[in-house]
Amino acid sequence: MYLPFFPLKLIVFPGEEFNLHIFEPRYRELIGDVEQLGTSFGICFYLDNLTGFGTEVILKQVSKRYEDGRLDIRTEGKRIFEIKSFDNPSPGKLYAAGEVAFKELDYKAARKTHLEYVFYLKEMLFLLNHHVNFDPAEVNSFSFAHKLGLSLEEEFELLKIPKEEDRLNFLILFFKRMIPAIKAIESAKEKIKLNGHFKHLDPLDF
Repeated sequence: MYLPFFPLKLIVFPGEEFNLHIFEPRYRELIGDVEQLGTSFGICFYLDNLTGFGTEVILKQVSKRYEDGRLDIRTEGKRIFEIKSFDNPSPGKLYAAGEVAFKELDYKAARKTHLEYVFYLKEMLFLLNHHVNFDPAEVNSFSFAHKLGLSLEEEFELLKIPKEEDRLNFLILFFKRMIPAIKAIESAKEKIKLNGHFKHLDPLDF
């Protein structure tokens, strides 16, 4: 499949809704073409350079059009792809485009693994002050990936794992590493607060 490309230094996960502010002429042209033709486009992942992977996204809504041509848009991530060719620019266009091959992702995991993931997910979200209600049965490895404090490199690594079971185990290991560290930081903060206040201490009986 031949897709228009929008390289960005971020990861977009399947099923994720993502807002973009469009200001460069080439990407205003890209969104105009997508809107007119009803097609999708690809957000290509850029770390230190193009990674060769991206996410197909659909345009859900143009939220605002500015007088100078800028746009605020709402998109949704769909399928992960690997870039097979990269034309910069695409013939007759300002923006890049290329052939992509879509990756098959598995979303099945053992019940035990999923329950363990949800247990740690709730604790992690609580520690990070993300107070959200969700149905555990509807949560997958990508549902809260951007709220967990993963580095860009870790998000990219997660995205490339094809099986849900392996993605959940990847996140469980991340939780087991990070939750104790966050708790230690919070404990240190509380000790620092106490050091700044008058304390009532019972005298020792010698």
